[in-house]
Amino acid sequence: MTRPGLPKLIATDLDGTLVRSDDTVSAYTHGVLDRVRAAGIPVVGATGRGPRLTELTRNDIRAADFLVMAGGGRVVDQSDPTGPLVLRDERLSGAVLARILADLEAAVGPLTVMVEASDEHDAPLWGDYHASWPYQDRFEARSRAECLSCDVIKAFARTADHHVDELLAMARRIVPPGLATLTQAGLGFIEICPPGVDKSTGLSVIAERLGVDPAEVLVFGDQPNDLPMFAWAGWGRVAVANAHPEVRAAADEITLRNDDDGVAVYLDRLLSR
Repeated sequence: MTRPGLPKLIATDLDGTLVRSDDTVSAYTHGVLDRVRAAGIPVVGATGRGPRLTELTRNDIRAADFLVMAGGGRVVDQSDPTGPLVLRDERLSGAVLARILADLEAAVGPLTVMVEASDEHDAPLWGDYHASWPYQDRFEARSRAECLSCDVIKAFARTADHHVDELLAMARRIVPPGLATLTQAGLGFIEICPPGVDKSTGLSVIAERLGVDPAEVLVFGDQPNDLPMFAWAGWGRVAVANAHPEVRAAADEITLRNDDDGVAVYLDRLLSR
């Protein structure tokens, strides 16, 4: 269970957790997060979104002092008076990704693959078109060779024959953790990130900078890519009611759904008790 008093750092996932199904964040949620900051508790937005979506992310969590993006691969200090300061920027080489994809396809068959290669504002993903990808306005069809011609922030992959959780389990048996970190964020694709990159290692950069112990951190999430920070944070792990079963099982507490402002309701009660 959560500890008495208040945590010294609060991190929340965005999509499916803080952000509602209509892609908005309520005025109530923004107001509660402002109260958290006013109480002297730094706020972190911890998301799978890549740096190309930084402006969207800042708008969705305006109170954030720090951003953990790309599932931990990009960490930004937004509190510096001279402007945003990048504290971490990890990439996966195209050659390593090519080896990973070849090993996966040998085991599971053809993959639909997209890569996130650019951190420019609103840059598209590159790769294979798939009708299920929810953000078609930020996608550009490119050959596999083009996608593997440079270092990438992360890659996305799916098959027609495997549920994403099944594919993730198989991929983790095939791909050594020293080669890449594998996860999924509820989009129907597994995500292939640089080795050692997850939300917990991203948050560790911030905690060390602030002198905060993981035991003093409260986190919120909804998908398997949130599990590393659930394992890392010690003050409290809270899942929204719409969370993946594995995340619900790992949580200390369950709050309301994202569509019911579950994170803000929990924090409002925490600040008011």
